[in-house]
Amino acid sequence: MVISQWIEPEAKDLGGFVARRSLPYPGRQMVGPFIFFDHLGPATLPPGRGIDVRPHPHINLATVTYLFEGRLLHRDSLGSVQEIQPRAVNWMTAGGGITHSERSPDRDRNRASVIHGIQTWVALPAGQEEVAPWFRHYPADSLPTWQESGATLTLIAGQSHGYVSPVEVFSPMVYLDFECAPQAQWTLPADYSERAVYSVTPGLQIDQTPLPQHRLAILSAGASVSITASESARGMVIGGEPLGPRYKWWNFVSSRVERIAQAKADWQAGRFTPVPQETEFIPLPDQVTEANPLP
Repeated sequence: MVISQWIEPEAKDLGGFVARRSLPYPGRQMVGPFIFFDHLGPATLPPGRGIDVRPHPHINLATVTYLFEGRLLHRDSLGSVQEIQPRAVNWMTAGGGITHSERSPDRDRNRASVIHGIQTWVALPAGQEEVAPWFRHYPADSLPTWQESGATLTLIAGQSHGYVSPVEVFSPMVYLDFECAPQAQWTLPADYSERAVYSVTPGLQIDQTPLPQHRLAILSAGASVSITASESARGMVIGGEPLGPRYKWWNFVSSRVERIAQAKADWQAGRFTPVPQETEFIPLPDQVTEANPLP
C-alpha cells in the first residue's frame, strides 16, 4: 500500500480560531525532520480582534510560517521585526535559544481580517541543535514555482523535482505547497525515506485513493505516487530523512532530556533574552506532559 498511516488532526481552539494539529501524533511524532504541523484556520477575525501570540521561547528547532491568506507580524529577541504575507516564508532557527511573538498587524485590527496557513517546526540535527539563533524572511517570488499537468507547485524548503529552495536548511528535506486544477495529475517521487501529504481542501487522491480534507497521509517508503484532483484542490507535502529520537515539552525540542530541563529553568528564571518592545510573555505551563523520547 502506498499509504502506511492516516492521521486525523486534533483541533485546538486558539482563542477565536481553530488550529488542526497533525504532528506530533501517537505513534508518528515526526516525518523526516518535521516534528510539528499545524493548519491554522481559515478564520475570519472581526474588527477589533486580532491574533496575539505573546512572547514565548524555543530551543533546538526551527519554526517555519507559511500563509495562504492574511498577515502576521513576527518579532523576536534578535530584534527582527517582519510582516509575513501569503506565500512568503518566515524561517526562525531557535538553536541555543530564542524568544518571539506573532501578532496581527495594527492595520488589520480595525477591520475584519482572515488568517489561514501552515506552521511547522523542524528539528535540528544533533550536532547543530545549539547553533546561534537566526531569523530570515524569504519573499514569495524567491521560491521555485513550476507547473506540472494542471498543478502549480511551490517549493517552500529543501529539494524536489530538480529544484532547490533558497531557504537555508540543516538536513535533507522537502516542503511543498501544491494547487491543482480539476483533473490535474502530478507525480511525487520517492526522493526521501519519509514523506506525507496533507489535504488543505477536499478533492485530492493519492494513487486513486481519496484523501479526505484535513488528513495527513503518511506514504510508504520507496515508491513514487500519483497525486490527482477531481476538483480545484490544495495540499502540502512534507518529508525528509529522519534525525533520530527527540524529546518534546511545550515549545522545547531536543535530543537531550537534560537540555529540556535547562530550558524550563531558564524560562522560569527569566534568563531568555526578551523581545524588544514587548512587555508580555507566556508563563511556563503548570500542566504539560513530561518530555518523552519521540520515535
